Amino acid sequence: MQPRGATKAKKFHESKAFRGLMLTMLAMALVVAQALSAFAKPESLAPLAEQISPSVVNITTSTVVEGRTGPRGIVPEGSPFEDFFREFQDRNNDGDGPQPRRSSALGSGFVISEDGFVVTNNHVIEGADEITIEFFSGQELKAKVIGTDPNTDIALLKVEASEPLPFVKFGDSNAARVGDWVVAMGNPLGQGFSVSAGIVSARNRALSGTYDDYIQTDAAINRGNSGGPLFNMDGQVIGVNTAILSPNGGSIGIGFSMASNVVTRVVDQLKEFGETRRGWLGVRIQDVTQDVADAMELENAKGALITDVPDGPAKDAGLETGDVIVSFDGVEVEDTRGLVRQVGNSPVGATVRVTVLREGKSQTIKVTLGRREEADREATPATEDTPEEDDTPKTTSLLGLTLTPLTPEIREELGAEEGMTGLAVTAVDEASEAYEKGLRTGDIITEAGQQKITGIEDLDKQVAAAKDAGRKSLLLLVRRAGDPRFVALTLGE
Repeated sequence: MQPRGATKAKKFHESKAFRGLMLTMLAMALVVAQALSAFAKPESLAPLAEQISPSVVNITTSTVVEGRTGPRGIVPEGSPFEDFFREFQDRNNDGDGPQPRRSSALGSGFVISEDGFVVTNNHVIEGADEITIEFFSGQELKAKVIGTDPNTDIALLKVEASEPLPFVKFGDSNAARVGDWVVAMGNPLGQGFSVSAGIVSARNRALSGTYDDYIQTDAAINRGNSGGPLFNMDGQVIGVNTAILSPNGGSIGIGFSMASNVVTRVVDQLKEFGETRRGWLGVRIQDVTQDVADAMELENAKGALITDVPDGPAKDAGLETGDVIVSFDGVEVEDTRGLVRQVGNSPVGATVRVTVLREGKSQTIKVTLGRREEADREATPATEDTPEEDDTPKTTSLLGLTLTPLTPEIREELGAEEGMTGLAVTAVDEASEAYEKGLRTGDIITEAGQQKITGIEDLDKQVAAAKDAGRKSLLLLVRRAGDPRFVALTLGE
């Protein structure tokens, strides 16, 4: 028989263990419930649709186009009846010639402020003479263009209303995760206000633009949805529906929305200046591939390799061809796309620190950024120092390439800049690595081993120096139609 105290102690420990077990089971149940809640599809999107619909608009544009001069659309060209119908049309035109006609187009947009600023795609309103905004209530207002940005396909419009307008706010597109629910709204195929739902299928997609940052979604997007908003479940705009990938012109579940974090910067500049003002570094760059990294003896295949430094901020600051940009304004550079976007998002006139690898050593250089738009308008090709001409050029074969020094005649034939030095590629062995990596007849090699070359002797020296240093490949700077890129070719034994 156990003492009374021992029995009480045993019961106490048993009850404590039971309570612990129950608490553990309750915690597990809560975790499972939260997980199921996170993955559960909302019962209805109606409350969200009712909340955001008043801020989404249909956009109708009208453009006057020139009248046709012949009976196109009535009979095929070359038909024996063509002259008859042309005579018939001329009589109906009363001798005044072809009459201009008005063409209409449809799109979508959304209001971002109570005083009437509206965001849409640039391609929706481009070239329009008249823009009409139709609200969910049926009200129609004329809009004027505040500014456009073809690079991101964004346009900012303004309407004047007698009372404050319902509007939506931008959300943080960087917070959107693959798998999050999203809602697209707009005017698909001119059918009027429509809602579709799906998920974020992918992020950081690039299509063709320099500043592309698209959210991919399977929410149905069709023609007419262009310029409409992509909402998260909080009713915030995280993208502007811009494009679809489709073999038949209709939605197959691959749509693209320009990320809101790109759009907000563009809209702010259009609102303030009526145009964009992007930072400009003033370099041509390419990604650092593994073979380029090996040729340059870099530890990692990342960063942005400078292929050319025309007149501009970078040249003024001392950046050079062959430098590898590894950090811009304190942010590590992974590739060229990331650097271009970061530079473009930087203020014009800002002084930033650019860290580069030059001949294996790290250097930090301060650069005062210019303005991209001005550079694009005033761009002029860079020139190089003019060396003495080689009156007796010779030809050699090396690394699968047949090469000859540039002469005035060859420069003119290839459309090269006056004074450019280097070796012209006159033939490429199709079985060689050079051909595989894209070198072709007509290319011009201006550097080897990050040193300028003026003749075949210079190239031979760089090949020998690379072999003596134990390097397995040689880095060449190749120019085609003025565009430079680095190519690493494997050295033979």
